[in-house]
Amino acid sequence: MAKELKELTKRSENYSQWYNDLVIKADLAEQSAVRGCMVIKPYGYAIWEKIQQQLDKMFKEIGVQNAYFPLLIPKSFLSREAEHVQGFAKECAVVTHYRLKSTKDGAGVEVDPDAKLEEELIIRPTSETIIWNTYKNWIQSWRDLPLMCNQWCNVMRWEMRTRPFLRTSEFLWQEGHTAHATREEAEDMAQKMLQIYAEFAEKWMAVPVVQGVKSETERFAGALDTYTIEAMMQDGKALQSGTSHFLGQNFAKSFDVTFLNKENKPELVWATSWGVSTRLIGALIMTHSDDNGLVLPPLLAPIQVVMIPIAKSDEELQSVSEKLTPIASELKKLGITVKYDDSNNKRPGFKFAEYELKGVPVRLVMGKRDLENNTIEVMRRDTLEKETVSIEGLVQHIQKLLEDIQENILKKAKAYRDERIYECEDYDEFKERIKDGGFFLCHWDGTEETEAKIKEDTQATIRCIPYGVEQTPGFDLVSKKPAKFRVIIARSY
Repeated sequence: MAKELKELTKRSENYSQWYNDLVIKADLAEQSAVRGCMVIKPYGYAIWEKIQQQLDKMFKEIGVQNAYFPLLIPKSFLSREAEHVQGFAKECAVVTHYRLKSTKDGAGVEVDPDAKLEEELIIRPTSETIIWNTYKNWIQSWRDLPLMCNQWCNVMRWEMRTRPFLRTSEFLWQEGHTAHATREEAEDMAQKMLQIYAEFAEKWMAVPVVQGVKSETERFAGALDTYTIEAMMQDGKALQSGTSHFLGQNFAKSFDVTFLNKENKPELVWATSWGVSTRLIGALIMTHSDDNGLVLPPLLAPIQVVMIPIAKSDEELQSVSEKLTPIASELKKLGITVKYDDSNNKRPGFKFAEYELKGVPVRLVMGKRDLENNTIEVMRRDTLEKETVSIEGLVQHIQKLLEDIQENILKKAKAYRDERIYECEDYDEFKERIKDGGFFLCHWDGTEETEAKIKEDTQATIRCIPYGVEQTPGFDLVSKKPAKFRVIIARSY
């Protein structure tokens, strides 16, 4: 394990390589035999399960129900909403045949040319079209509204350049789709989901985010408005960490989804969609982790506490075990996940490095001297600080320590982010400074031309028109025309 840590690229040397190394060495995921796709390993999937469990609870608290819709979407469905199909056309994987047959030499299989589908099927890049075709059958009256469904599933978007968790051809996510009787209800829902995502990011992930609305160029294909939470990674780049879309009546028109209002007159419904993905695991890695490995927020860590006994004999190990086992039981009763590692095929130093690499928030170590003194060594992963603590009151101490770690890594990430939000009015200065990362708060004239110029010159994009920022008058960063908005501009993943 010391060798594993030694081979972990330092962030200062190559941040991108550090990230790739960490995903592999911390046992989160690995490349698969299918180009652009990854295998999420049990430890990585355990993080995703914790994300799922908490978000699912938050969704259900506001009345959202889970459902499941088909993976395959008829090609004609995507043709019904012009902007939507244009946005996803280049990323779609297409199923054209339904059968294979053995080759003539019997050495393999080939596509059976006689098994061509009458209509090609698209592996879902997102599910608006298939869901709105279904909602047409579910909605007749105002009494059927609001209709609020979510599905946990996989999607496929053919990517040329991939990176584990951040951008893969297949990824896991949740997508919520709601139908409402009025525009106001739909807009409120889209904003409510943005707040849920922001609360989850900050409270559970310990990732501070900027909330805002996307520019027209950056909004979801087929939406009237896209709301976003943007997080800053340690290299100063932005990561879009969740989006919520107000779809207006676009999909209702395309799929003829109407309802009879209280006056018994037909109306088109109003819609939203919203989602987060396994990209959140990438956000966790790049926001908190260090050159020793992962730093995980306790609320999402698969293992919150690891116990490592150190003994020179079976008798010593038995004595230490008798002391630690009741403590482990008490912690588990409080809902704290504990791993007791008494394996004898690894040296203690190897175990220490392994659990540091995996980001386990709290490590407890007990040896012969600790046993004699009724004490235990406690190390917190976020600061690597060690302390010797009495066994008496240890459970309460660990409870408080986990809370402190959760608060501390949010505080650290927020300070890092806030120090790198800059105001800039000079374009030449901006072009130089953006190379080093950061969120730039700049005036924008609202035109696509200016937005495209910034992207062409710097590879940076307008991340959002941020909430909570005073929209002071000024002049556009590039065109020097009167500005319509102040926006956050950054390079991004």
